[in-house]
Order: sequence, then structure tokens, then C-alpha cells
Amino acid sequence: MPTLYREFDTQAALDAQYNPSAGLPPGVNPALPYVEAAQQARSTLRHTLDVPFGPTLHETLDIFPADTPNAPVFVFIHGGYWRAFSSKEFSGVALGLQPLGITTVVVNYALCPWVSIDEITRQCRAAVAWTLRNIQHHGGDPTRVAVGGHSAGGHLSAMCLLTDWARDYGLPRDPLKAGLLFSGLFDIAPLRYTYLQPMIQLDDGVVRRQSPLHHVRHSGTPIWTTWGAKESTEFARQSTAFHDAWTAAGNRGELSATADADHFEVIHPLFDPQSAHCQWLQRQLAA
Repeated sequence: MPTLYREFDTQAALDAQYNPSAGLPPGVNPALPYVEAAQQARSTLRHTLDVPFGPTLHETLDIFPADTPNAPVFVFIHGGYWRAFSSKEFSGVALGLQPLGITTVVVNYALCPWVSIDEITRQCRAAVAWTLRNIQHHGGDPTRVAVGGHSAGGHLSAMCLLTDWARDYGLPRDPLKAGLLFSGLFDIAPLRYTYLQPMIQLDDGVVRRQSPLHHVRHSGTPIWTTWGAKESTEFARQSTAFHDAWTAAGNRGELSATADADHFEVIHPLFDPQSAHCQWLQRQLAA
């Protein structure tokens, strides 16, 4: 009998893998910890909000500078399956990094279905390029910039890591010092057969262009690919497949699940400067 994707033969089976909200207890709002941490960050840390990096209203950055000048930088790209949230729900990622002397840049972008995933990738690449060219005016060191993100933001961060920076932007070939990918979507083909399709509108071309797994190249940037240990087998497979392709290309990469975390909790370590994730970023950006 034919299947929709791999061993999955119904939309319900794929939805069970890719809808992380489906298994939550009734009444639980998984975004609430994000909002609370974001409010704490904006009330306690210095910041500059809504810095434009492109021509449209949605192309803005929120910058949380470190206290020390010429600080390393982490560019964070939020998730929401390309169709939900904004930078404002994710200010909290600066809570774990600012005490370590790292400037945090949180990217805002337009959402599906008003724009395509192709356009969202373009916007995120433009945000990284803006950071590399301008972060020195906000106390950051443009030679020590890392990128990372969660879920759709993990996908978008991978697409940034795979950018031909020299050809398309006139920047060094590998201008990023590290990548930290949380529960990313690296092969977006199965999402075409899920509840997400009416919003994200995938076709063969988008799947081909926008699946990082199929565009891995040699890179000097080390990455850590992680997912929540309580997530579905497909999220584990997505991360493992991308890590395997990344290292097969001769690149440096680490792979591990984040213990005791579901899809939403997996980025909570960014709220804590003592977490393994924040400490890893500090080490990568120290050189």
C-alpha cells in the first residue's frame, strides 16, 4: 500500500508526529514561559527594539547588548512553523546570554501565508547579513557571530548556515562562528501532508529549495543539533539526519537530545546562563 511519507500512510499519523501541541494537557499554554521570560528580559536588560534590517515592516531586530564592548553575538530565529509568533515572545533568550557577555539579536520576520517560506528564508539571511555588517554600532563584534533557532527557526538557521555568503552578500564564505539548532525541520517534505499545508503552502519547488538536508556543503562553522528527549521520533530523526549529513561533509558537529524536554521546553536552557547550551555558545564565541 502506498504511503504519504516514509512509513506514514495517513495525515493523522504525520500530524501526531509534527503537531507538538496535540499531546499537551488541556488548558496548557506552552508559550506562556516564553512570554514571561520575554517580559523579564525587557524589564531588566538594556535593549533596542524594532531595528529595521530590510524594507518591509516585519523585517526588524531586537538587540540586547552585553555590558562589555566588542562582545560576541548570538542571532536567534524564533519558531512557530513559519506562521506564528514574533520576536517579542522570545526576548527571554537574552536572559541566559547577557550575563555571559554575549549580545543577543532576536529576528522578526513576516509569516505564512502572507509570504512564502522562500521569502522568510531571504529575510532571515538578510537579518544575519545586517548583523555582520552593523552590529559593531551596537557594541557587538562582527567577527564573533553565531546563529541559532528553534523549530522553524532551526530550519531557518540551517538555511543561513548553508548560504553562499561570498557569492550572494560579498561576505566571507563562512562568517559565522557557530550554529545552535533546536528541534529543527531539515527535510520539510512531510509537512506537505500535515495540518500545516494550508498555511505554509508547500510545493515541489519549495520542498527542494527549502530542505536544508539536501543542501549541506563543507563549512568551517561548528554546530550543535539538539531536540527534546520527549519529542516525537520524527523530530529526533530530522535532527539526526541533518547532523549525519553535516559531519559526512567534513564539518564539525555535535548531536544530543536535551533531557526532560518536550518541543516547547527545549529552548528553556537559553534562559539560564549555567545551562549546557549557553555555556557551549560562550565557548564557541570565545575564540
